[in-house]
Amino acid sequence: MLIREATLADAEGIAIVHVDCWRTTYKDIVPSDFLDKISYKKRKDIWIKNITSDENHVYVAENNEGKIVGFISGGKREKNKVEDSGDLTAIYILENSQRMGIGKKLTKELFFKFEELGFKTIFVEVLEDNKSRYFYEAFGAELNLLVYEWRDISPILL
Repeated sequence: MLIREATLADAEGIAIVHVDCWRTTYKDIVPSDFLDKISYKKRKDIWIKNITSDENHVYVAENNEGKIVGFISGGKREKNKVEDSGDLTAIYILENSQRMGIGKKLTKELFFKFEELGFKTIFVEVLEDNKSRYFYEAFGAELNLLVYEWRDISPILL
């Protein structure tokens, strides 16, 4: 498993993971007609923009065959005025690659970047019915109106 910073060439692979994960993770949470309309092309365009933004940091997880099986992104917190804060905006791992420690490795990589940027508080917004929220809780995130935050990222960086 290789964890690395994303490049423009990764936009398509990230889009595939993003769409496929939405369709599995949210199938009983989000209406199916909405999930059916999500397209790889539109997501690829979004990820091209995200990867090229100086304010956004994207990392991918590649399997031994070089296929992207997960990704994480985040950056400066825009929705809140909390000083020195950042957002974990997306983390998705294909269903058949979950429970292998990939999420932890991706989170650690992004949080090293956050530490470098001087972020002291990290937020992530999670749908209440999303079972993935337990992943954040396991890493010590605190629930605050279904917006989780880390006030101490040092345990993740160990």
